[in-house]
Amino acid sequence: MNLAIFLSQIFKLIIALSAICLALIFREPSLLKIRGLLFGLILFLGLGLILLEIYSLRKIQNKLRKFVSFLLIFLAATGTSIALGRETNFLITKQQILSEDISRLEDLGQHFIVGYWNYDEVKQLVEKRAVGGVFITQRNVYNKTIEEVKVEIASLQKIRSSQGLSPLWIATDQEGGNIARLSPPLKPISTLAKIVDKVDNINQKREAIAEYATEKAAELAYIGVNLNFAPVVDLNKGIINPEDRYSRIYDRAISEDPKIVTKVALWYCNSLSKFNVRCTLKHFPGLGRVKQDTHVSEANLDTPISLLNRDDWQPFRTIIKFSDAFIMLSHVKLKALDEFNPVSFSNKVVRGLIRDRWQYNGVLITDDFCMQAVYGSKDGIKIATVKAINAGVDLILISHDPSLYYPAMKSLIEADKIGNLDRNLLHQSKDRLKQNKKVLFIDRSKI
Repeated sequence: MNLAIFLSQIFKLIIALSAICLALIFREPSLLKIRGLLFGLILFLGLGLILLEIYSLRKIQNKLRKFVSFLLIFLAATGTSIALGRETNFLITKQQILSEDISRLEDLGQHFIVGYWNYDEVKQLVEKRAVGGVFITQRNVYNKTIEEVKVEIASLQKIRSSQGLSPLWIATDQEGGNIARLSPPLKPISTLAKIVDKVDNINQKREAIAEYATEKAAELAYIGVNLNFAPVVDLNKGIINPEDRYSRIYDRAISEDPKIVTKVALWYCNSLSKFNVRCTLKHFPGLGRVKQDTHVSEANLDTPISLLNRDDWQPFRTIIKFSDAFIMLSHVKLKALDEFNPVSFSNKVVRGLIRDRWQYNGVLITDDFCMQAVYGSKDGIKIATVKAINAGVDLILISHDPSLYYPAMKSLIEADKIGNLDRNLLHQSKDRLKQNKKVLFIDRSKI
């Protein structure tokens, strides 16, 4: 085998192995934007290599070269089969969900808030009664006017109304600063921290926050948003990690002082509530001390419970007593209570601490289950979904990659069919969601 042929075979071997690697990861949430491209590339490389080697085999006499050709065909076929298998499995799962008994979809679907890239797909889920809420973000409002967004949301709510069901939760991330997913078309907004820093007098701060929150709540209510994933009540501990690409709590937190955070967040939440827009306290148990970013890796919080009670948890514990705020559960592991499971699906944290010890009977929603700390965990999204519901979580957020809704929903349906869902907890959760939706029965066209 001469050098040119040897290098050619090595190159083709690299291509075949690369196709296998891509086939194993192309459905990762982080690759969502190029998933279709990757799938096509895998098929092109795999099938192309197979055809090329089959054609070449007719001319090859050397036994070693024949062996290498057969090896390349095997590897190319493996990559192609893995990709086709994963895509076929997804499509089958999706069809199974859409064909499921509508009463079961309605019963379990109320525990999901799902984002979308394709409006027709989320509309179909609403028509199937398969979700309890919809998350809207920049990709859904890009190049649209406020009125167009309002009409789109209203059309989804009209479907719910025709079904005799309570309104959907229409959720967004409109914190302010860099995290203002509906700006534009809504007005750009500053962060709460900057509003606080502008004035010194506590009474002036209250007026400024109330004015700020009222303006934003009016905008959200006008287009039909009834749940805002704000405010951030993580304390600013000044931790800056260059590898933290998305969380960046130091840039989003209101203050390092828990008393200031508590007051500001409570003023903010109560202002939103006047417009029937629910606020969300995030990200429990507080990410201010966490160095890792749960979007891309697992993360740990090693702080003693006694210190968290005195400091980081002050805003959470106070605000839930004097508002109708939801709590968003992060995917960090609270090591003092549960070394193995992220907070978002930890029974020891959700049921043991928040539900039982704190006696919190409000709505608990997870952070996005598309994050690596969940998707890449030892449990994966399917087991994590069942664990979360069985721990007492009310709403599971799947915003970045909506396709993950289907395996997550399938896991709940399968668990329900074999009696592995805690029906008592589900009944309690249903009551909580029902109570919290009572204020949503209003005509938003008159706002």
